[in-house]
Amino acid sequence: MDLGLPDLDGMEIIQTVRSWSETPIIVISARSEDADKIAALDAGADDYLTKPFSVEELLARLRVVQRLLARAGAEAAAPVFVNGPLEIDFEAGTVRRAGTEIALTVGEYKLLCLFARHVGRVLTHTYITDQIWGNSLETDVATLRVFMASLRKKLETDPAKPKLFQTHVGIGYRMNRL
Repeated sequence: MDLGLPDLDGMEIIQTVRSWSETPIIVISARSEDADKIAALDAGADDYLTKPFSVEELLARLRVVQRLLARAGAEAAAPVFVNGPLEIDFEAGTVRRAGTEIALTVGEYKLLCLFARHVGRVLTHTYITDQIWGNSLETDVATLRVFMASLRKKLETDPAKPKLFQTHVGIGYRMNRL
């Protein structure tokens, strides 16, 4: 989808589609400012490609979306999410790392489940705080950092060199597929 449509605002379309569908949305736009990219990702876009781009890059990004859809379909059917040594049993509400049960706070568990539902995708600070706390105040970003540090301490083998959770400076976080 292009943001610069002649009759409609691309951002409004993204938000409208997101209100009723999880269909992947890739923004293709000439707007290259970080603020535009962040706004589109916060509105619900899954990826952002700046014009001009090569057909090969677009095809590669479409293949990523296909892989994510295939995984999401398989994971939605499974009551247990497994990612490397991490295991989340959604029915039991338990989390294990390498077979050992890990105690999480309610907020940590909600955050972890959000990442599990979107594994491989960059989630912006605003999107995360909206989903976890229902708003996105600037102070929530500092709180989010504390939660991420706590999750890393509890779930990463080496929290100083995280492999599970990747920080995208100024944008947000991603749970990597291990």
